[in-house]
Amino acid sequence: MQRTIPLAITLALAAVVSSALAAPVNYKTPDEVAAFKPGPNLDVVQGNCSACHSSDYIATQPPMKDRKGFWQAEVTKMIKVYGAPIDDADVGKIVDYLAATY
Repeated sequence: MQRTIPLAITLALAAVVSSALAAPVNYKTPDEVAAFKPGPNLDVVQGNCSACHSSDYIATQPPMKDRKGFWQAEVTKMIKVYGAPIDDADVGKIVDYLAATY
């Protein structure tokens, strides 16, 4: 018991000193290489989707037969699972844009 307290104090001090001496990490995110394609309701998509991810992410989604169904499910997932604050009035606009454009 008597050894435990000095050991705990030593470890705590070592943690404080090492965190104080740690160098900050600097990084630069890569530049955007893709842009949202022009289309109806582009402003709605940019205002809602680009808050969380880039147009690169949207452009890399695989091609599918039921594009509208796929994008409806994706937008619904963003709202229900990830908590995206998308107004009900914007959901159809976003789905229509994505289905027509990607």
